[in-house]
Amino acid sequence: MTGFFVAVLTVLCTTFAAVAEDRIRVGSTYDADTNSVRLDTLLRPVLSVYSIEAGTAHIAQTYLSPLHNSGAAIALGYDRSQAMAFDPSRWVMSLGFRLDGARTFNEPARNKVLWDMSLRASWSMMRRWNVGAWSFFAGGHTALDAGAQYVPANGNNPVAAKASWTIGASAAAAYHTALARKPLTLRYLAEMPLTGVFFAPEYGELYYEIYLGNHRGLVRGAWPGNFFRYSGLLSADVRLGSTILRLGYRLNISSVKASDIVCNNVGHMAVLAIASEWISLSPTRRPSPQARIISSLY
Repeated sequence: MTGFFVAVLTVLCTTFAAVAEDRIRVGSTYDADTNSVRLDTLLRPVLSVYSIEAGTAHIAQTYLSPLHNSGAAIALGYDRSQAMAFDPSRWVMSLGFRLDGARTFNEPARNKVLWDMSLRASWSMMRRWNVGAWSFFAGGHTALDAGAQYVPANGNNPVAAKASWTIGASAAAAYHTALARKPLTLRYLAEMPLTGVFFAPEYGELYYEIYLGNHRGLVRGAWPGNFFRYSGLLSADVRLGSTILRLGYRLNISSVKASDIVCNNVGHMAVLAIASEWISLSPTRRPSPQARIISSLY
C-alpha cells in the first residue's frame, strides 16, 4: 500500500513539473531579423479565477456532540487552469486553493455553537473532447485537506481535527453560447475522491493522549465506503471585455465514518467569481500574428 501511494505521488509531481511553464515551446522558430524566438504555433493563456461563496452548512460530528448543527458558511477560493504543454488541444490542468469557514448551532435548541474551518489544495488533470458547442472533460484529481471543528462549551473534547490526502475522479461538461451578444459558458463540474488516507482518532480519545504517544490507528485508508465526498459546481461565465463574471451554485457533501465516529457535512453555496485570462511572455519571445490561442475552458 505504501509503495502504491509513493508511486502515485511521484507520477503526479513529475507531471506537474513538466507543465509548470506558462509558455509553450512546441513549433517555435528563430527570427534572425529580431534575434528572438517567435511562437508560431499556439499560445496557452492561464485562466485565473478568484471566488467568494456564501451559503449554509449542516454538520453532524459525533466526536464532539450527538446533535446536528446548522448555520451560515463562507468560502474563498482561487483556481488556475491552463491547457497542458504536451497536448494542449486535449488535456487541461487546474490548480486550486480554498478556505472554508462556518458558524453553526445545535438543533433544535440553538444554544451551543460549533465552528468549522478547513483549507484545501488540489490539482487536477482532465482530457477534453469538443463536440460542436459542447466541451466534455474527464480525468482525475488529488487533494490535501486540513481543518478543525470547535465547540467552545465542550470540556475534555472541544476540538475535532480533520486531515486527508485523496485521489479521485473529475468530470465536467460545458456549453458555449451567447447572452445579449456576450459570450456565455455554462458548465457543471463534479469531483469525488476514490482512495487516499485520512486522520481518524478513536471514539472518546483525547488529543492529549495522542500527544503522549498513543498513535495507533490514527491514519486510515480512504474509500467511498468510509470517506465519501462529492462536490458539484454549476456555473455561468459571462465575458465582459477582458473580465469574466462567474455566477454559480456549489453543492458539497461529505460523510466520514471511522472508529464509531460519524462526521457528516452538507453545504449549499452561492458562488460569485471574477476571472481573467492572461499570457506570460519573456522579452525574447513574441507571438506570431498566426499564433493559435487554446483556452483551458473557453
